[in-house]
Amino acid sequence: MVEDRFITIGQLAARTGVAVSALRFYEDRGLLSAHRTGGNQRRFLRSDIRRVSFILIAQKLGLALSEIEQQLATLPQGRAPTISDWQVISRGMRGAIDERINLLTRTRNQLDQCIGCGCLSLQKCQLYNKDDRLGAKGSGPRAVLD
Repeated sequence: MVEDRFITIGQLAARTGVAVSALRFYEDRGLLSAHRTGGNQRRFLRSDIRRVSFILIAQKLGLALSEIEQQLATLPQGRAPTISDWQVISRGMRGAIDERINLLTRTRNQLDQCIGCGCLSLQKCQLYNKDDRLGAKGSGPRAVLD
């Protein structure tokens, strides 16, 4: 093992801004894999900085940890992922990200009007949801979810 390929858990935490306890949690979940020294200290690949960065971004996007685990499971362990490896993940996530973008856009566009909750408590509801038409489509915010 070439030593400059590896960093300590403290260095990984400092570089990514993620608490050491969170990195241990990610390791327990299989999102990261540490090598152990003769003294049983964790050593991570320098490329794990990218893995942790991916986790942070995916969480900001609202992906569940199980979705993140599923995507990271496609990356190789023990070597730095290549551009091709990351492109596979990108293609696999594109649909889910596009769905979230569409939902956020619909929500943003509807929030200053009516989100179709069927409450009829606003003056505008009489215009946008007269006689609770949206209620016939099902429960919840129909104007956004449909």
